Amino acid sequence: MPRLFVALIPPATVRSELAAAATPLAGVRWTPAANLHLTMRFIGETDDAHMERYAAALARVRVESFLLPVGGVGVFPSRGPAKVLWAGAGSGHTRLYQLRKQVDEALLTVDTGLTLPGFHPHFTLGRIGEGSDRKELTRFLEKQADFEAPPFRVAEFHLLASELSAGRPPTYRPVESFPLA
Repeated sequence: MPRLFVALIPPATVRSELAAAATPLAGVRWTPAANLHLTMRFIGETDDAHMERYAAALARVRVESFLLPVGGVGVFPSRGPAKVLWAGAGSGHTRLYQLRKQVDEALLTVDTGLTLPGFHPHFTLGRIGEGSDRKELTRFLEKQADFEAPPFRVAEFHLLASELSAGRPPTYRPVESFPLA
């Protein structure tokens, strides 16, 4: 069964800027530029019937397009060993949060049991493994503190399927795209 998620995919120029932040860091597996996205909601493993119902529900989402800033870097979790290195969406945009709310409401019409954790809009730049050097990571974060990529117009969002392969980055397959108003 495919693993589904809802995401924003920035244009290639923004993905290139995000990928350019990658520098050799021990223990960090960088996200390939083609995989850079902002996850609006992770759904999980889903059969074909539910996938069609999710797509139909998401087609009813109505939010105006908006400009999304891209800037700042950090790590998750904020306490304990870092696992994810990310670039942020600046202070976001009110329509980003409206979109997230409507996406959640649409998905809940299909499955009321979905877990809805908090939302910290970001682009995963890399995954941090056990072989990472905290001091090196801290220097990277300090050096990239003023990181900015060009803002981009969010004119659509996507339902994507993630296909995992051992030892390789995931492959993301578009299921459906939904234009904004």
